[in-house]
Amino acid sequence: MSVWAEVFLGVIAAATLAMAIVQIGVLVAAGRLARRVGRLVDQVELELKPVFGHLNAIGRDASRAAALATAQVERVDALFTDLTQRVDQTAQSLYSTLARPANRLSALAAAIRAMRDGRARRPRSEEEETLFI
Repeated sequence: MSVWAEVFLGVIAAATLAMAIVQIGVLVAAGRLARRVGRLVDQVELELKPVFGHLNAIGRDASRAAALATAQVERVDALFTDLTQRVDQTAQSLYSTLARPANRLSALAAAIRAMRDGRARRPRSEEEETLFI
């Protein structure tokens, strides 16, 4: 082997050693970075866990409030439906109670008018005139 071959072999060995050292450094740095990212994720989870708990509680409360509001709206709707039916029944009852006597009074008034008009149109007889003093 010549001297140049040994020099080139030495250069190749040194370059391989340098690449191995760089690769080991990259692996160590990647390992440290992975641990830091893991710790960061754990810290974020710890800090956000109460926030998610609060968000879940807010969601449950909102759902409960919506259910209560729906129940109240249904109750109000039933109340107004019942009230409307009762007012309608009362109005019908009042109309039937007042309409019958009003019809009777109207018929009585018509009869009185007919009797009065009948007397005014009928000529008086002598007998009626003698009674009229």
